[in-house]
Amino acid sequence: MSKQYFLSLMAVFCLSLVFCLSLASCREDDVVFEPETVPVDKPESPSAHTSVRGFYLLNEGNMGSNKSTLDYYDCETGEYLRNIFAAANPSVPKELGDVGNDVRIYGGKLYAVINCSNKVEVMDRYTARRLGQIDIPNCRYIRFHEGYAYVSSYAGPVELNPSYEQLGYVAKVDTATFQVLDRCLVGFQPDELEIVGNTIYVANSGGYMFPNYESTVSVIDVPSFTETRRIEVARNLHRLRADKRGNLWVSSRGDYYAQPSRLYRIDLETETLADSLDIAVSNFFLDGDSLYLYSVEWSYVSMSNEITYGIVDVARREIITRNFITDGTERLIRIPYGIMVHPRTKDIYITDARNYVSPGTLYCFDKAGKQKWNVRTGDIPAHFAFLED
Repeated sequence: MSKQYFLSLMAVFCLSLVFCLSLASCREDDVVFEPETVPVDKPESPSAHTSVRGFYLLNEGNMGSNKSTLDYYDCETGEYLRNIFAAANPSVPKELGDVGNDVRIYGGKLYAVINCSNKVEVMDRYTARRLGQIDIPNCRYIRFHEGYAYVSSYAGPVELNPSYEQLGYVAKVDTATFQVLDRCLVGFQPDELEIVGNTIYVANSGGYMFPNYESTVSVIDVPSFTETRRIEVARNLHRLRADKRGNLWVSSRGDYYAQPSRLYRIDLETETLADSLDIAVSNFFLDGDSLYLYSVEWSYVSMSNEITYGIVDVARREIITRNFITDGTERLIRIPYGIMVHPRTKDIYITDARNYVSPGTLYCFDKAGKQKWNVRTGDIPAHFAFLED
């Protein structure tokens, strides 16, 4: 059995350099998980997890491999269940499709956005039994508001092209019928979206248009479902989240050359760019006034990644720490790829995509930043959704 390794750019989705593995014949680490249950943690008292039953973890799977899977961690039993979609749906293909890009719970349903399969899988929130699907080309992220789902879409095909001509859009979906009711055009390659009141904010990346990235946040009026304006922020935007203080926090991935990744703040009252913080951001999770983040910042100048973990106090708008892992175990994490904080225990969950083509790892740290446990996941573990009563 022979193997060949090579380096390739997967900028179309991760928009950063990742390592891909090409095989001459077969591959020893190409594991397709059968459903299984793994004991992970001795649970704390039930009161510590009040209303939180557990959480889902969507594994992306390397693009083109059709290996997106869904795992579940039970906070009450301390068990980690792998590939539960396969167990809950024996009559359908045991993988969810090609590139799981987002997962959310709304009402009685669990929604998994499967990017390159051009669909949103809809499941029962408690059993993961398949209820149907929403067909949206090159779909990216999903949010909900007053009975409707709003899904960002790149709209056009996967194509790196500085002159890309297809604008992206946000689709409005009826959560009862799974039908797309309307579309609102935004910028090129829209990624995350946030809904505040009757307004949708969308981070336009222009990720397919390297080096001609987008640099705006689209503002959509929900009642008329029209784009009312765009806010100029920075190049290659990705994630955004509103805090309780009237701010929208937006991450820029930069251009991987001279312009670094940064965290930006938009004042929602004036809908203008207010300031920025000098910290790189790949992904973040907002818990109260604490914004937990990590960064895997690739540079074509140094031809290397710089990995950081940090916490920003959004009330004081300052960086509290540039490494919240305090026991040195961050050295075990090769490529941090997902982040979440438990609302009650304040445990911090970090996923590791490792080499992007073999099973990843989920790490749990306590609120002091010390590792509690870790467990093997599917390929490229990335997106979380808490299951609450």
